[in-house]
Amino acid sequence: MKILVVCGAGASSTFVAQRVQRAAYDRGLPYSASAGTVQSYPIDLLATDIVLVGPHLGPELERIQQDAATRGVRVALLPEDVFSDLTGTRTLALVEEAMGARESADTV
Repeated sequence: MKILVVCGAGASSTFVAQRVQRAAYDRGLPYSASAGTVQSYPIDLLATDIVLVGPHLGPELERIQQDAATRGVRVALLPEDVFSDLTGTRTLALVEEAMGARESADTV
């Protein structure tokens, strides 16, 4: 699974991406995570399964969801305290929850 973490400039999303990828690795999951920006995400969507949107980008969420929907990509808004998730395990759980909701919708 390919995870894209989007923030304004790409700095904070890099930390989140590294942490969630490490958490996935520790669990033996074949996930990759990368960081992106509001400007670059439309291109990055081409190779993404889920977009995690930084909490400060809440006003952009609807537009990001619309862009992602055209490519069948799931979107989840990260919680305000995402940067305190030093192990990435809570963020990984959010990914799994969002992707589980997608799989449930696909099977109905």
